[in-house]
Amino acid sequence: MPPHGDDAQEAGLMRSMLFVPGDSPRKFEKASEGKADALIIDLEDSVVTEKKAEARGLTLAMLKSRPGPHQLYVRVNALDTGMTLADLAAVMPGRPDGIVLPKSQGGDDVRQVATWLEALEAAAGITVGATRIVCVATETAGSIFGLGSYKGCSPRLAGLMWGAEDLSASLGATEKSSGGVFHSPYRLARDLCLMAAAAAEVAPIDTVYTDIDNLAGLEQETRAARRDGFSAKALIHPKHVDVVNAAFEPTEAERSWAEKVIAAFAGNPNSGTLRLDGQMIDKPHLRAAKKILGQS
Repeated sequence: MPPHGDDAQEAGLMRSMLFVPGDSPRKFEKASEGKADALIIDLEDSVVTEKKAEARGLTLAMLKSRPGPHQLYVRVNALDTGMTLADLAAVMPGRPDGIVLPKSQGGDDVRQVATWLEALEAAAGITVGATRIVCVATETAGSIFGLGSYKGCSPRLAGLMWGAEDLSASLGATEKSSGGVFHSPYRLARDLCLMAAAAAEVAPIDTVYTDIDNLAGLEQETRAARRDGFSAKALIHPKHVDVVNAAFEPTEAERSWAEKVIAAFAGNPNSGTLRLDGQMIDKPHLRAAKKILGQS
């Protein structure tokens, strides 16, 4: 059986990634009481410019407190702000599990951050290469054209997240969606990010859901994300966590199918294709089955 509930946190799976303001220990404490698989302590959008320096110190303290089983990431400020390196230098002594890089333009940005991390890890006594990188990869019009450059850019790259809020400003759009459905530019960004993550063999992460009280809509959007291949979703409110975690759980029918597929190939290790319940299955089906059960 795949891990779920608290066991999923212990197994290091990522379904839910909850943003927490980097200047609010109170909100961090509340988020730590929930079941998000990862907390993203945010130094970017949720912290005003005059509080950036203070937030770095508070974020370091949050990282060092390690109150639960959650993976802890830090979203730094974008490279074009000139604040990224100072953010990294301030928080790396807290040994975050990963860094979230906003407004990433492509693989070169990942390589730049990876170079800094290598030096900062060595200085902090952290195993070099241990800190992962997740990129928010669709926040500008130009970033869409860099999506194909993530494949092979760095072994640190762990995920690509698509985002709609900043993309809207970049495009000069007046509306992102209507009736709970994204308009075509955002569907394009979503789909290309999903494909870029699959090509790079990293986690595809769905964007935040901004209608805070519409839990039915959140569940519908998350199930659609899982259906299409996303493995995690970013969140901005603690009450979204349980809905998202449940939506990413495989159904009993999916578990049963996956177990049958894995057992069939285990019993026929030299076969490339097999017949199962009247259907032909091959190695892509085996990979899909392992993904359902949380196996690598």
